[in-house]
Amino acid sequence: MNRKAAVGLSGGVDSAVAAAVLVDQDYDVTAVFLECWKEPGCRTDADRKDALSVALKLKIPFKVLDFKQEYRRKVVDHFYDEYKAGRTPNPDVMCNKEIKFGLFYDWCLENGFDYMATGHYAKIICTQKPVHPDFFRLLCIPKDRHKDQTYFLYRLKPEQLEHILFPLGGTTKVEVRQEARKRGLSVADKPDSQGICFIGEVNISQFLRERLPVKQGEVVDTRGQVIGEHDGVWFYTIGQRHGFRVGGGGPPLYVIAKDVENNRLVVGFGAETYRNQFEVSDLNWLANGIWHMANRPIKVRIRHGGALIPAKLKIGNPSTSLGMVSLSNHCKLKIRLEEPQRGIAPGQSAVFYNGDVVLGGGIID
Repeated sequence: MNRKAAVGLSGGVDSAVAAAVLVDQDYDVTAVFLECWKEPGCRTDADRKDALSVALKLKIPFKVLDFKQEYRRKVVDHFYDEYKAGRTPNPDVMCNKEIKFGLFYDWCLENGFDYMATGHYAKIICTQKPVHPDFFRLLCIPKDRHKDQTYFLYRLKPEQLEHILFPLGGTTKVEVRQEARKRGLSVADKPDSQGICFIGEVNISQFLRERLPVKQGEVVDTRGQVIGEHDGVWFYTIGQRHGFRVGGGGPPLYVIAKDVENNRLVVGFGAETYRNQFEVSDLNWLANGIWHMANRPIKVRIRHGGALIPAKLKIGNPSTSLGMVSLSNHCKLKIRLEEPQRGIAPGQSAVFYNGDVVLGGGIID
C-alpha cells in the first residue's frame, strides 16, 4: 500500500516540483490548494487555476480547502494587533504556524494521510538519538542556502516532523526550474511570489492604514528633544529611515525606539541604531539539549534572509523540573551578539541554529 501524502499546491513552481518528486517516489499524492485570501487585486483565482493545471498534468486528485475566515482571524488580525501595540510581527511565521502546519496539517492527519508536504526550502534529517522524547528528526538548513526558509518554520513541533515532507530540501532553485521545464509544467517560469503569504506584495504602510488610524505624534532625539512629527507609532518599525518628518538637513535618522503609550518615535543616527543584546520570549524548541547551549556559541537569525550571526544565549529563571515542551511558557532568553546589529525589532522572530540544525526560536521583546 502506497504512503499517502497531501501536497500544499500553491500554484507556484516550488510546490509543483515537490508534488512531482513525490509522485516519482511512489507516494499516493493528493494536491490541496489552500484558499486563504480573496480581496480585489489578489492572485487567488489565477493561482488556483495554475495549481489545477499542475495537478492535471501529474494526474493526481485536486482539492480546495477554504481557510479564509481562519486566515483573517489568526494571521491578519494578529498582524494588525501587533502593529497597533508597537511591535513588528512576521505574518509568514504566523501563517505557517496557524494555517499550513496548523489547520492544513491537522486536516491531513484527520483525513488519513501519512504525510503533508510543501515546497518549502528546508530539510528534515533523521538522527539515531532522540531530539525530543520519542522523536528522532531535526529541521535543518537546505542545500539551497540562499532560498533557506527555516526562519519561517521554527514554530513547528518536534512530533510534526514525523509527518512532514520537504521534497526540495536537497535541491536548488535553479534545479527546480530546470525540472519543471523538463516535465512541461505550466508554472516552470512563473515568477516567485513576493510579500505576505497568500496575500502577495503589498505596501505595508497602506495595508496598515486600512485598519489603523492616522494619529500625529512627536519625533524626538535620544535626548528627548522634539525634532519632528509622524503619523502614528504603529506605522513604523525599528531601524526604519523614512516616513517621519524632521526639519533641517544632516545625516540620516533611524527609528531606534517607540513609545506607544505617548505615541512618540525616538530616532537616532546610524551608530545609535545598533544593539548587541536583547531578550526573547514565547519560545518554541525543535531540538533537545538547549540547556547545554547556554553560554556556548550558537548562531541566530533575526530576519528572513538575514545572516546567521554568532551569538551566546543565557537562560533566565531556569527550572530543572520543566521539560522541553513547557520551556516556551516558563523561560526567557538573553541573547548577546558577537557583532552589534541594526534593526532588532520587538515582535520579530529570532531563530537559533547549531550548525545547520534549527534549535528553535522565539519573539524578540
